[in-house]
Amino acid sequence: MDFKKAKRYVVLGILFFLPVTFLLFLYPATHNYTPLDIVNDSVSDLEAFNSDDGEKILLKNHITVLGFLGENPMDNVIAASNLKELVYDKFKGFKKFQIVIVVPKGTQEAVKKLTKEINSYEDIRFWHFVYGEPEAIQEVYNSLKSNSNLNSNLATNSVFIIDKDLSQRGRIDDRTDNEIVKNKPVYGLNSYDCIEVAVIKNKMSEDMRILFTEYRQKRKGNFDSTTRRANDLKEHHEEN
Repeated sequence: MDFKKAKRYVVLGILFFLPVTFLLFLYPATHNYTPLDIVNDSVSDLEAFNSDDGEKILLKNHITVLGFLGENPMDNVIAASNLKELVYDKFKGFKKFQIVIVVPKGTQEAVKKLTKEINSYEDIRFWHFVYGEPEAIQEVYNSLKSNSNLNSNLATNSVFIIDKDLSQRGRIDDRTDNEIVKNKPVYGLNSYDCIEVAVIKNKMSEDMRILFTEYRQKRKGNFDSTTRRANDLKEHHEEN
């Protein structure tokens, strides 16, 4: 066999086996799919809040990233910019996705400055600011599962993933593989710190992708709700 024929057969073999190998890798990933954990199923909606244009912005029936930027939104411009660049720009094309930032009434001018800072003339129609009384802000935050409190300005760098049914999503067990092997105590992930770029780029982006996959499978009728880790959630609540 001459060299040209041998080379042709090698190329043809690669072209044939490469797609097959790719599909084999995809097959177990598809069938071993596990939905993103529900860490809390009683998040308060935003009926008590108003938006700039008067449109009622609600969490129900949306996939929401919920944040709290407080009385001085510009103090949190880094967190907002990271959220815009690493989350909003990546997922803004997905159906029913929105980012909602809760701020106190009277911060409209500060919000305009922040919006101008992060906008860069791009489409931010799925990014909403809603305004409410301090008591209403605290009530919504208290309905979330969090390891920390809002600061004195009603702000936090952390954001939360809320699904269409007003359930908070995250990770019941956020241990690394090495920690699991060493049998380290279980700890969860209920929110995502926007100052920590690695957390947003890796953990949060992955969790958002998993949640959108879940809803895509629901639309296609391929999602089995019995795969949820309900027992794990129950045990987690009992421990806390």
